[in-house]
Amino acid sequence: MTYLDYQATTPLAPEALAAMLPWLRDQHANPHSSHRPGRAARAAVEVARDRVAALLPAGGRIAFTSGATESLNWAIKGTTGGIVTLATEHAAVLDTVAAEAARGRAVTILPVGRDGLVDLDAARGAIVPGTGLVAAMLVNNEIGVIQPIAALAELAHAAGALMLCDAVQGYGRVDIPATCDLVAVSAHKVHGPKGIGALWLRDGVVPAPLLHGGGQEAPGRSGTLSPALCAGFGVAAGLMTTLAEDDAALVRRLRDIATAAFGAAGWRLNGADAPRYRGNLNLYRPGLDVARLMSDCRDLAFSAGSACASGSGRSSHVLRAIGLDEAAARSSIRIGFGRYTDPDGFTAAIGRLIAAAGAQR
Repeated sequence: MTYLDYQATTPLAPEALAAMLPWLRDQHANPHSSHRPGRAARAAVEVARDRVAALLPAGGRIAFTSGATESLNWAIKGTTGGIVTLATEHAAVLDTVAAEAARGRAVTILPVGRDGLVDLDAARGAIVPGTGLVAAMLVNNEIGVIQPIAALAELAHAAGALMLCDAVQGYGRVDIPATCDLVAVSAHKVHGPKGIGALWLRDGVVPAPLLHGGGQEAPGRSGTLSPALCAGFGVAAGLMTTLAEDDAALVRRLRDIATAAFGAAGWRLNGADAPRYRGNLNLYRPGLDVARLMSDCRDLAFSAGSACASGSGRSSHVLRAIGLDEAAARSSIRIGFGRYTDPDGFTAAIGRLIAAAGAQR
């Protein structure tokens, strides 16, 4: 199997697994207990916290969560005032915002252009006094475009609102603007374990609790932390720094291979080519039967859209938001690649996709 779905999840780093194993196999203490084994577990959690926080802005702290979905729910439901967000946000934002709208909160969903980017003039008109929260994704999970988060944060602050950045796809890869107030991240997008994420909160920002209980995390998140998951997340975050140059060089090399091959075969890139995270390619070929392509290439793992919506039967809301009609949205695929992608296998896989698509004609 050649894995080409890095936006859905990334392979677990061996170093992260090694850091987790002792806490799964030998050390089982609750990190919130005051005895010596509990204090040792707590120390491991705090080491991991520092490593995760090192990739986030200064002047804040992180609370570990079960993942980015919880982080985003907490940030949105724990704030007040009107909400402004984008039509291409992840379902964890859009569905949560819809739930808040049903409770009477004012909501504005800004459109994006064909390039996938928000119009800042439209944003300026929507982010007005009374807005409590602006929520936007740094790197889009489907088309990889990079939104102008710093500019949106400036507009939010001018209106007296907080800026929430969904940095799940960009964490460790794209700089997170220091002017954000809340930032959601997830371990399994950076070669860490599934089941853990974090919400970064600027000093002084305290959203109302989402989960009630023991309040184990200082900003108000309740629940027993897993030292194993925390340790794995911490090591994975550290590797995003130590391996940053090698990772970026490999992504550039793979991107060049794919862009040349797909371009020569007449495929079209969905969304802006820049600014964009280079490890994401969302591609359209007129008349492509994606279900047949997946059947013909069963040993290649790629996506017809977001993994979170792949079972819904709906076409991608992101592709429709950038102007693709239903047929074009259903004739698009997403491929993602990174640290553990073998260049030779990748080149062969791209050739297979292009040949299988061509055979449909």
